Amino acid sequence: MRTMPDLKLGKLPDRTPVKITFIAPPDLNKALQAYAALYRETYGEAESVPELIPYMLQSFLEADRGFAKARKALPEGEGKGTGIAQPGSRGRAPRAPLPPTDKED
Repeated sequence: MRTMPDLKLGKLPDRTPVKITFIAPPDLNKALQAYAALYRETYGEAESVPELIPYMLQSFLEADRGFAKARKALPEGEGKGTGIAQPGSRGRAPRAPLPPTDKED
């Protein structure tokens, strides 16, 4: 029987994109459209609301200290992973990096 090498890099996690759909109330849709317009004005590049939403959600989750603390207490496999994966469309690399967040451990 062949022994497996001791690699520094562990097995990569599942990176299969998951499509999530939801119905947004009109006020939220208007706010998201306004955010996309401000993004275009700020960075000079237009991004659609669906392209921005994964980054917005990631930023929100990373900034929620209560969620981070509760997530650490979860048993492995129950919403707990090695971290929040970088969002991307259909396996593409993200277009723009997210701004850094203040992290307390």
